[in-house]
Amino acid sequence: MSYRKRTAALASAAALAGSVVWMAAPVARAEVVDVNYQCKTPIGDKSAVSPIDIKGVKSGSGYRITMSWQKGVSSSPVELGKGAMTPSATIALGGADSGTLTVSGPANDAAIPANTPIKISDLSGTYTPKKSGEVTFTAGVLTIKALGTTTTCTPTNDPDPSLTLDVSAGNGGGAGGSAQGGGSGADTGAGLPQTGPEDSAVALGTLGGTVLLAGAAGALWLTRRHQGARAGR
Repeated sequence: MSYRKRTAALASAAALAGSVVWMAAPVARAEVVDVNYQCKTPIGDKSAVSPIDIKGVKSGSGYRITMSWQKGVSSSPVELGKGAMTPSATIALGGADSGTLTVSGPANDAAIPANTPIKISDLSGTYTPKKSGEVTFTAGVLTIKALGTTTTCTPTNDPDPSLTLDVSAGNGGGAGGSAQGGGSGADTGAGLPQTGPEDSAVALGTLGGTVLLAGAAGALWLTRRHQGARAGR
């Protein structure tokens, strides 16, 4: 094979490898969605809008799902002391899967003054796919338990999904997502690859860059070898 043909073949292989890497990348889309909550409280109905963020991190055969509130959605007429309020919520599954995933979190770590918005801590749970394909995660009902009372907040604006994952069902796929030990957003499985779009794009860019650099290095090596062979004639 001539020098020019070898160089062209190597460049084509590098470009093809980059295309295959891009096409094989898993789909993961996340966005912050405004959710209009209507809350049933012990002292009457209340409403509030909060931007909701849902993230997924691969964990074994499933995903660690974390739901975050950027604004408070209810309030209490009396102060809630440290540890007096415990939140939980459901996330509606759609697309290739169905049902709900329950996420939970720790009690409030500081006192909440009376008549101020209750800041919900990050809620987490583990989702194990039972079907393969694109699965959507949409904010569901929020439940707040405090001082022996229960407040439920239900979305009324039919919110869009906050997260879409392309998942593969494992051998141990159950009937749906399950919550395993609620925790704060900091407990999201350190060292595990996040499935959000930014991390996927960075990983793809790094791998694609490595493939292209390898191709360029090969082409440079062939050029120098060809030049050396010509000089030795």
